Amino acid sequence: MVKKAAPDSTRRSTRSRRAIYDAALALVGEVGYPRTTIEGIAARAGVGKQTIYRWWSSKAEVLLEAFTDLSAQAAEAAARPGPAGNGQGEGGQGEGGQEENGIPDTGDLAADLRLVLRATVDELLDPKFDIPARALAAEGVVDEQVGAEFVTKLLEPQLQLYVRRLRSAQEHGDVRPDIDPRIALELFVSPLAQRWLQRTGPITHAYTDTLVDYALNGLAPRRPSPTPSAASPGGGPAAPARP
Repeated sequence: MVKKAAPDSTRRSTRSRRAIYDAALALVGEVGYPRTTIEGIAARAGVGKQTIYRWWSSKAEVLLEAFTDLSAQAAEAAARPGPAGNGQGEGGQGEGGQEENGIPDTGDLAADLRLVLRATVDELLDPKFDIPARALAAEGVVDEQVGAEFVTKLLEPQLQLYVRRLRSAQEHGDVRPDIDPRIALELFVSPLAQRWLQRTGPITHAYTDTLVDYALNGLAPRRPSPTPSAASPGGGPAAPARP
């Protein structure tokens, strides 16, 4: 008599978690955060309510973990080379000088920031990400605890990737040493977030490219560098002419 293999509990758990993630994100997008319940998530995922409570203590924990997983999937897809992803091969996202699971560090800060912000635009324009993200962000405004967890568990880890990239640029002399990276990153991240949340204008690759340009080069007029005088080979001021 042939023995049947025992069910793989690890595979079953992974499948259940994935179903719960998908159900939670779908529900919060359809009915909003307040009307999303553990019971509703369980019914949609086809699991028992106790299965959810075994892994999470609240719907906020479920949704934040589901959203973190969604963001990780988007990052992995963007890192893949080829038409399906945004990986650029040598020196692009996913290979070359990229910090693993972070922001590329190719030595060109502007190019690296443009690449990551363009991928962020693509993510924000994807309804699969946009709808639950708006629901959670809106709830975080009125519910301080949800807002704090949203920032601590999801946003801040992402922002720290920018901090590390800007610190690397400081070490290479591409950014002033007195700059606070945590404040500097808001020059390009915060305007994008505001435009997305409040729909004050379209979010496009051209828009984020411009944010990077303004943040790194400032708003002051760009004056041409003075050229050394022909009468002063060393580059200093020319000697006054004798009468």
